[in-house]
Amino acid sequence: MTAVKIIKVLGTSEESWEDAAEQAVMEASKSVDDISGIEIEDWTANVTDDAITEYKATVEIAFPVHDSS
Repeated sequence: MTAVKIIKVLGTSEESWEDAAEQAVMEASKSVDDISGIEIEDWTANVTDDAITEYKATVEIAFPVHDSS
C-alpha cells in the first residue's frame, strides 16, 4: 500500500487561473519529488478598477510518501 501526502499551495499569475495553477505546481516541484496529481480547491482573483489584476489558484498537490529505510 502506498501512502500519499497532500499539501496546499497558492499559485498566482497575471495571465490566467490555469497559469496560476501551473505556477503552484512548478514552485512545489522545486522541493517535492514525484508529484502524482493535483486538485484545484479554489479560484480567486484580485480586482482593480473593474479588471482582474491577479489570478489565484489554491491547489492541493499529492505525492507518495517514501519509506526512509
